[in-house]
Order: sequence, then structure tokens, then C-alpha cells
Amino acid sequence: MSEICTATAPFVEAMAREYNAEVTLLHVLEMPSGLIPDWYGGTVPVIDTTALWKAETEAAQSYLTDKFQGLEVQRVVVEGDAAHAIDRYAQENGTDLIMMPTHGYGLFRTLLLGSVTAKVLHDAPCPVWTGVHVEDAPTVAPEFATILCAVDRTEDNVATMRFACRLADDNHARLFLVHAVPGAEIAPDKFFDADLSQYLEQDARKTIAQLQEAAGVAAPLCLGAGEVSHVVRDAALGHSADLIVIGRGKATRTLGRLRSNVYSIIRDAPCPVISV
Repeated sequence: MSEICTATAPFVEAMAREYNAEVTLLHVLEMPSGLIPDWYGGTVPVIDTTALWKAETEAAQSYLTDKFQGLEVQRVVVEGDAAHAIDRYAQENGTDLIMMPTHGYGLFRTLLLGSVTAKVLHDAPCPVWTGVHVEDAPTVAPEFATILCAVDRTEDNVATMRFACRLADDNHARLFLVHAVPGAEIAPDKFFDADLSQYLEQDARKTIAQLQEAAGVAAPLCLGAGEVSHVVRDAALGHSADLIVIGRGKATRTLGRLRSNVYSIIRDAPCPVISV
């Protein structure tokens, strides 16, 4: 119920209206024990946990009551570790999309993701929407006119492309693909710099074209060289993207070059990111 969460509301409302979705406002209360040791080996209460629970529940029930008019909304308060509770609730209730801002603060916003966001991204059973700069966004529901899908060369990108394409079709948005070409550190020795650049670009276009064909997705491909998060950020700025779609992979699988940069992509992105 912080300011940055409140700033996320227009994005949630826009997505919910597009798909006529039910909105759950989930608040997790990490309840303190309320007890401290006394001089006699026992404990004494210092916090009225019952009153705290009541106050938090009442605050949650009155939160954002001026939003989401005409949509089905439920407000839920649960107790526990925030990231684990979010993932568990999504699993048990068949949630289709988790939407949350990051919670890095001040100067640290550019250096890290909030720990809760990072844990949710790691374990969530469904796509996760998050944004770093939502507090700077307009207060009206945004439109998704341009969607950028970041891809690498693994077969998992077929599903990511299809997800991005459906999202673009549903919102009548333009779709672009972006790929960061790896640097010379993986180069075959037989290539000079100019030849290497051309070879890597041609090879990337060929591989991603095959993935596009498998996905049934026709969209322009933007290539860039350098850090993955910087290439994605520059493409998003260049196309004025409203949303970036990336694949975050699974912890039990070998990470591709894109998936190993998920946190930095979200951190550097100029617009919200959906991680599939």
C-alpha cells in the first residue's frame, strides 16, 4: 500500500479491462512475534499483534476503493513471508498474471531489484509484470501501442514470441523483436573484426528467423551489440515501447544469455516488463 504500489494501479486497471479480469489486491503482512524475553526466562508481549492485524486488514479493505470501477475486485490479506505468500497464492488460485513494482529505493534503485520482486520472479508459476519507473507514469490507464519482445537463440523463445504476439494482437499494438548480438569473446579465431560482426549478425538473423517460423510470429527484428540490458533499453527507447516481454526461464534449466540478464533488463528498462 505504498506510493509506488498505488502508482501501479493504472497499469493493473488497463490490463484488467482489456481482458475483463478479476483483480486481487493481495497484501502480505509479515507479522512480528510481538514477544521479547524477560528476566525470568519467559517472554512478555510488546506488540498487540491482534490490533496490528485488524489495522492492516482495515487499511487493505479501504485501499484503492476509487479504482477499478466496473471490475470484480477482491482484497486479500495474508500473513507470512511476502514473496512466498505471493507465489503460493498465485499457485493456489490459478492467477494468470502477477503485477508488482520493484522496491529498490533512492540511489539503490539503479543497482538492484527489491528482494521480494527477485524471489517472485524466480518462483512464480505465471508471468510477472513489474516496473521500475511506475511512479513517473501518468495517472490514467496507459495504452499498449508498442510492445518489444527480447529474444535470444534458445527454443524457449518460441513460447515467449507467441505470448508477445497474442498480447500485441489483443491490444492492437505494434510488435518488435530485439536481440543482443554477443561480443567478440566467443568469436572463431578465423574471423577479423569486420567479418566477425557480419557473421554474428547473419547467424543471429538466420536462427531467430527459424524460431519466428516455428512460433508463427512475423515481426521486425532489431539487432544490437553490447550488454543485453543496454541493447534492450536502447531498442525500447528507439521504438517508444510501452511494454517489454522477456522469457525468464526456469531455475532447473540451463540459462540462455537473455535469461541470465533478466534482473538487469528489468532494472534498466524505460517501461514495464512482463517476464514469461
